[in-house]
This record gives sequence, structure tokens and C-alpha cells, in this order.
Amino acid sequence: MKDLLGMMSKLKDMQARMEQLQNELEATEVEGVSGAGMVKVTLTAKGSLKGLSIDPSLLNPDEAEILEDLIIAAHADARTKGDRLIQEKTQALTAGLPIPPGMKLF
Repeated sequence: MKDLLGMMSKLKDMQARMEQLQNELEATEVEGVSGAGMVKVTLTAKGSLKGLSIDPSLLNPDEAEILEDLIIAAHADARTKGDRLIQEKTQALTAGLPIPPGMKLF
């Protein structure tokens, strides 16, 4: 019974820390770049788009497809950084808990 109460206490503590982490990730921004920095995308670590910066030299109507590809690449770069950040913070939060490998909490 003592182990069960201890586990319940740990779970409650982890739940509070997970809520705090969720809020922190929503406030943390990551930046993705492409085209040697000519296109920049800013996302929250959770994936919400916060900003887009395009070098004026790319605003040629004849090269719209290139610009579209660069935006997509910058977004993917930022998303990868956000996912990596979530993984690192989640691992630190759940260290020592018996969670099966590969189980995603977010």
C-alpha cells in the first residue's frame, strides 16, 4: 500500500510538472531557416506559426515556386527543432519513471 501511495504522489507531481512544461513549450520559440537565411520561420516549440521573414530579393513573381519551397523547408527546420526540444525536456521530466520506451507524452 505504501508503494501505491508513493506512486500516486509521484504521478501527481509529474502531472503538475507536465502542465508547467506544456506552458513553457507554448511560450518557447524556435526558428527555422532556408536559402542561406533568406527565409526564416518562427514557431512555438509546439508548432504554432509566429513569424515569417522573406528576403525582398526572393519576391520575384517568376520564381514563386522557389519561394514556396524555401518557406516549406524553413518550416520543417523549425518544426524539427521544436520536436527535438520537446523530446529533450520530456526525457528530463520523466527521468527515473517506469515509462515504456517509445511512449509519447505529447
